[in-house]
Amino acid sequence: MTEAAAELPPAPEQAREIFGDRFADAVRYAELLADAGVRRGLIGPREVPRLWERHLLNCAVLSDVVPDGVSVCDVGSGAGLPGIPLALARGDLRITLLEPLLRRTTFLEEVVSLLGLDNVEVVRGRAEEMIGHLPQVDVVTARAVAPLDRLAGWGLPLLRPHGEMLALKGDTAEEELKAARAALDRLGAVETGVVLAGSGLVDPPSTVVRVLVGESPGGVRAATRRAKAARANRPVRSSGSRHRR
Repeated sequence: MTEAAAELPPAPEQAREIFGDRFADAVRYAELLADAGVRRGLIGPREVPRLWERHLLNCAVLSDVVPDGVSVCDVGSGAGLPGIPLALARGDLRITLLEPLLRRTTFLEEVVSLLGLDNVEVVRGRAEEMIGHLPQVDVVTARAVAPLDRLAGWGLPLLRPHGEMLALKGDTAEEELKAARAALDRLGAVETGVVLAGSGLVDPPSTVVRVLVGESPGGVRAATRRAKAARANRPVRSSGSRHRR
């Protein structure tokens, strides 16, 4: 056990309400983050004392604004935030943890196996390279990945038509949304807003930027890339030609 792991506080009472019958697995995940997560450089040792409030619960309450039974892609999942807390809180979701770095995907695969998260798949890759190669999803999630305009360029093309991106942001959410407005329009966004998740459970509630897309998620460029990927993946057909005698 690392010195940092000894600083992990007990799970707060809200965790039992949020995680329900997966509470023990949530505790195990917190322990893995505080130990292996710190040793492998996935989370800073100074974050361990506030792991529950700042990280696990802050992410898990995203479940308040995710529809029932949908497919989710967690872009830049890192140590599994928010994807793994969301999977623990919502067994009805089908979640893909998308992460480009090998050491992180290795950790994520270990966590998924240890916790028996049958509703979670780990995929190594960059979001911009996955357009047309991953099945389009209903919801894209992200936390602390990039400024909103850049994040939207990676995340919105992964959505199905009329899907939504839910990005956990801080106090600057409204300003980021305003600054990204033109980029979001180009990427097919039809509705945007800032919502609070976890009111009454976490203090302060988690701030979530919500971006809904229309018929063309990611805009024209993403549609072109999906079409190109579809052509590349199309099976080669026999010409059916016959030899002449």
